[in-house]
Amino acid sequence: MGSPKPEPLLVVLLGPTGSGKTALSLALAEHLGGEIVNCDSVAMYREFDTGTAKPAPSERIRVPHHLLDCVDPTEQMTAGEYARMARQVLAEISARGHLPIVVGGTGLYLRALLEGLFPGPQRSEELRARLRASAARRGSEHIHRILQRLDRAAAEKIHRNDTPKLIRGVEVNLAAREKITDLWKRHGRDPLQGFRILRLGLDPDRQVLYDRINDRARRMFDAGLIEETRRLLQKYGDAAPPLFSLGYRQAVQVIGGETTREKALEAVQQAHRNYAKRQMTWFRREPQVRWLRGFGDDPAIQREGLACCAAELAR
Repeated sequence: MGSPKPEPLLVVLLGPTGSGKTALSLALAEHLGGEIVNCDSVAMYREFDTGTAKPAPSERIRVPHHLLDCVDPTEQMTAGEYARMARQVLAEISARGHLPIVVGGTGLYLRALLEGLFPGPQRSEELRARLRASAARRGSEHIHRILQRLDRAAAEKIHRNDTPKLIRGVEVNLAAREKITDLWKRHGRDPLQGFRILRLGLDPDRQVLYDRINDRARRMFDAGLIEETRRLLQKYGDAAPPLFSLGYRQAVQVIGGETTREKALEAVQQAHRNYAKRQMTWFRREPQVRWLRGFGDDPAIQREGLACCAAELAR
């Protein structure tokens, strides 16, 4: 009898914002017959373009992309729903005999996809709306303080500026009438089955990364981030969750006269640098990551990534 056929390969590309994940993913997909699956929460939303790191139209036509521009602006996306959608997409790509490549920087979404999440209580849109309104009036720190009173351990795991996760934490605590951390301990997870997972991580020089982040934020403002935000505000008010995300939140403050364009740009640059630090902290907890010490648009790094994939596919 011959050896059993190995499970299909799944490539997961990790890295902080600005590290060149798009360029590396395109190189891998074009050389290996791959299809790219987005794992960035804001990039899933339609009409939110300037303030996101979505691949350009010219890049999207080079290889198939999935889970981009697939969520209405007023829809509330969750990690659990993302995992359900992404697992279906992975199964379809695999059935076509192609290589799925998951790309993005939203750590919780990636964890939900690969490890599964516990089955939390049903969502309460009424409670969420009240909490979002409270965050808009008093800041995300107010929601963080509420979560601290309800479940200090959960509050320590969620950054005080991460409004969507803070709202979900408060919602689960109130709906389940017990701490979300107790639910995490008691309920099992549902890890992804049927794939061999190759995790490739980009780990570029920090100062060069921060320079790139600063430059990208500047280009977003020059490309019309404030104008796009004003148009979205007029169309959706505060009912669009991405308006609370990095970049858009600061643009909203400019439109409301709370700050200047120059100060907003500085705040966005600082916020994205901090976000990159948190991403790397999160991704370093991922198991068996093969770290590539550079940027994804570097041909040498692309060759190294291709070699890792080729070796795994040859198994």
